[in-house]
Amino acid sequence: MSGIRLRSGVFLPPFHPLDENPSLCYRRDIQLMEWLDQLGYEEAWFGEHHQSGWEMLASPELLIAAAAEHTKRIKLGTGVVSLSYHNPFMVATRIAQLDHQTMGRVMFGAGPGLHIYDAKMLGIDPNKMRDRLPEALDVILRLFRGERVTKKTDWFDLRDAFLQVPCYSDPYPEVVVASSKTPSGGNVAGTFGLGLLCVIASKAEGFDALATNWDLANEVAAANGHTMDRSKLRLVAPIHIAETREKARANVSFGLEKWMNYWTTTTPRSKDRYKRTLAEGFDLPDAVCKIEGGVIGTPDDVIALIERLQAKQGEFGCFLQMGHNWADWEQTKKSYELFARFVVPHFRDSNRNRRYSLELFRDTEEELKLAQQKTIETAFAKFNTTRESEGKSTITMPKF
Repeated sequence: MSGIRLRSGVFLPPFHPLDENPSLCYRRDIQLMEWLDQLGYEEAWFGEHHQSGWEMLASPELLIAAAAEHTKRIKLGTGVVSLSYHNPFMVATRIAQLDHQTMGRVMFGAGPGLHIYDAKMLGIDPNKMRDRLPEALDVILRLFRGERVTKKTDWFDLRDAFLQVPCYSDPYPEVVVASSKTPSGGNVAGTFGLGLLCVIASKAEGFDALATNWDLANEVAAANGHTMDRSKLRLVAPIHIAETREKARANVSFGLEKWMNYWTTTTPRSKDRYKRTLAEGFDLPDAVCKIEGGVIGTPDDVIALIERLQAKQGEFGCFLQMGHNWADWEQTKKSYELFARFVVPHFRDSNRNRRYSLELFRDTEEELKLAQQKTIETAFAKFNTTRESEGKSTITMPKF
């Protein structure tokens, strides 16, 4: 598993509890981007949600614009823009503008839309949302390429539309499609030759679908003259880590139960699964790890998780931590720091030459000892020769 340099990132729906100040939640998301940027994380993705209470980010583009002004290197992506809610021309113009404002650090993630209540408020038939995704992407990509687009559907009407300001990136920002357990994400990614963002990669149903959806994407890509790129494949999993498993479990007592109550409310099929698992005798941290496939533990536990994903999926380009606020702010920052300190160098083999350097010393220990002794003896002999020539007493070399 050494062909692709594994990148690190975060995927923020985001999850913010209802007892917190929403204004400060937005500010904290920006502060988190500053922290990740300092730690060397390469990517961050922001969701779009209009209902559900916790997932309160209506415009990922707005948060990207703010975070870009507080960061230097990290790339910032829409994770995702729900294309069925928007005129594709308006999306293309906003992303092109962000591409300039970030000077090439924006990434464009697209999906059909997730929460049914969002669609209901907009009068959209949820059964049509997935069909709108490729329709909108086709238009957006053509606009990104500098084409003039005339196209009419039952939900948008474009007439000689074009971008008055082309993208900053050459030829345009990276584009990815969200994928969960259905084949639609892989099918769309393959059709257009785009990256794939697997949002429930560690969860049982998402994990089981990983290889299948990737194989489908490759099959569809080949049929459309494209080649899928594993470096543009991203897998998401929820984790929280500390120096010990015991400390990690203590940390998540801050917000894990609140998160579970929210999650089982908005994904009703999960409620029965949690009830059964807890009834089987699992405590809440273990139940969450069992059901979501994540980690509440140590850096070594995360290394084992990523290796399990690689064994299932093969190589992929970026591991994204699901942002969830299970722990308080300081312990959350510490978790991201431990990942950067201990998990990232493991997969990049960053310390290979340092280990080799230390082994050189271990393998030549006796030789080094003799050489060091010889240099000391030479130094004393040279010094005493000078002392004798000056008529001064010599200095006896101490025993080492």
